Amino acid sequence: MKRFKFLNLPLLLLFCGVLTFSLNSCSKKGCTDPDSVNFNADAGKDDGTCTYEGSVVFWFGQATSDSLWYDGSSTLTYTVDGTVVGTEDVNVYWTGAPDCGQSGSITVTKDLGSDKTKTFTYSVVDDLGLEIWGGNLEFTANTCWGHELTW
Repeated sequence: MKRFKFLNLPLLLLFCGVLTFSLNSCSKKGCTDPDSVNFNADAGKDDGTCTYEGSVVFWFGQATSDSLWYDGSSTLTYTVDGTVVGTEDVNVYWTGAPDCGQSGSITVTKDLGSDKTKTFTYSVVDDLGLEIWGGNLEFTANTCWGHELTW
């Protein structure tokens, strides 16, 4: 029976060490989800640190604007998750959903933490102290959607 002899044990050990180092250095860790705010294109392995944001832009059309005005409202105050996010004159209306962050719009961006979707409460109160709209809004990672308010 033949025995296998390691004639060059140091060379074999060196090869195994280089191979191990190469495999470990290729798997850089980080957030690998492109929908996250901290996406790392160089990461080869997700390390669970992804965080997300989502946005909503409020809007209403001329018919709603006219109805609010005729009912005695002149300004609206928008609150999301208990925090005032903007105030707007009822005469500011849109013919379609504005872009997020567009001048004159009420756009809200929320930190979703490690969740890809999260629900927050909202309320819109007029200058007479009446809640005109209220409810829940679902914010989704890396998106902005228009929430139309109708009267």
